[in-house]
Amino acid sequence: MGSDNAAGDRLRRRTTVLAGARLAAGAGRTFYGSVEIAGERVVQIVTAAQPMHLTDWPADGIDLSGYLVLPGLINAHDHLEFSLYPRLADPPYRNYLEWGEDIHTKFANVIARQHSVPKEVRLWWGGIRNLLCGVTTVCHHNPFWPELQNPAFPIRVVSKYEWAHSVALGGDLRAARADPFESRPFIVHACEGTDDFARYELHRLDELGLLDENTVLVHGLSIGRDGAALIEERRASLIVCPSSNHFLYGRFPHLEVLSSIQRTALGNDSPLTAKGDLLDEVRFAIDTCGISPSHAYRMVTTLPASILQLENGEGSLAKFGVADLIVVRDTSQTPAAQLRNLFAMDVELVMIGGRVQLASNALRERLPLHATHGLEPLTIGETVRWLRAPVRELLDAAEAALGKDGVRLGGKKTAVPANEARYAG
Repeated sequence: MGSDNAAGDRLRRRTTVLAGARLAAGAGRTFYGSVEIAGERVVQIVTAAQPMHLTDWPADGIDLSGYLVLPGLINAHDHLEFSLYPRLADPPYRNYLEWGEDIHTKFANVIARQHSVPKEVRLWWGGIRNLLCGVTTVCHHNPFWPELQNPAFPIRVVSKYEWAHSVALGGDLRAARADPFESRPFIVHACEGTDDFARYELHRLDELGLLDENTVLVHGLSIGRDGAALIEERRASLIVCPSSNHFLYGRFPHLEVLSSIQRTALGNDSPLTAKGDLLDEVRFAIDTCGISPSHAYRMVTTLPASILQLENGEGSLAKFGVADLIVVRDTSQTPAAQLRNLFAMDVELVMIGGRVQLASNALRERLPLHATHGLEPLTIGETVRWLRAPVRELLDAAEAALGKDGVRLGGKKTAVPANEARYAG
């Protein structure tokens, strides 16, 4: 896909001021203030007792009156190349091996058709799927494909990690963890299922000496109290994807188990099994699994930042941190309460490294002219969003394999607006 590095470099040298908004300071606290961004980082945050309105408005100021600014969300687990898939399963299953064998038998034609879309194109749609719901950083559980290093890729993708697919399908797990003494996450699917086969995987990792403070287990559905105690003893981490677990196995992780593991984050998995996007996953975790809104907020901000060893302030609004943030209309709730009620259509602005990556029609009108350059309109269902991505090129490439009007994100029809000329004005 294309890149606009020169223009991007110029934009990153600019200073931008966001003013008039309420700013999130964690799950339960906010304040009025302004955010000054220079290059890719926040260089100053000014607090105020009421909304700030600048009299000498800077050339690159953005009026966010009536909005709430949240840190960009972190999706701790995804498979980006499966972004255009429908949900595939004939549940319930006992473990992930049963599911994999079943779908390759029953849905072979669907899988073959999806795979006919070039992988680079599928990865880009995975980035867009996350961007639309306010994700600014994602952890891709598969090889770090070269296209993910493209500076123009729409969101950040974690690059410093080691991984194996799973305990059963990961091959030589010790070899997959190339250097057990290097401090970087080792990510592996484990305990994904409800039977003894799935339950044993945690102990297998421990027997191999691969359960420690850098180990990141994904799913952990069959982990009970003893398993949770072992994870805590070894100081390992867990990423849960509850809507996928419920879909495939008719169960989701028990709240008692989750609450006993300190380092637990939320992942959205892929459309193959997930209910929707990361915002849908947040609501599912709260409403179905009984996770508190404040804890769910941390599970997509500060907790995954710690687990994935991110080092630039991702998951928070902080001075000198990267300027990764999302903007939604202010409903006067706490950040956690508002996150619980958010849908992708509510995300109106996304900045990554101080650069606008997504804008609604309403907020696009408030942006400095230079910040709108390179944004292309995309319709998802009934919603139009401006994205810093080669939308038409990506749509043409996907439709060549999936057919006209055959591209779906979260089950919603995806298209370039018919009156694109009006939107490009």
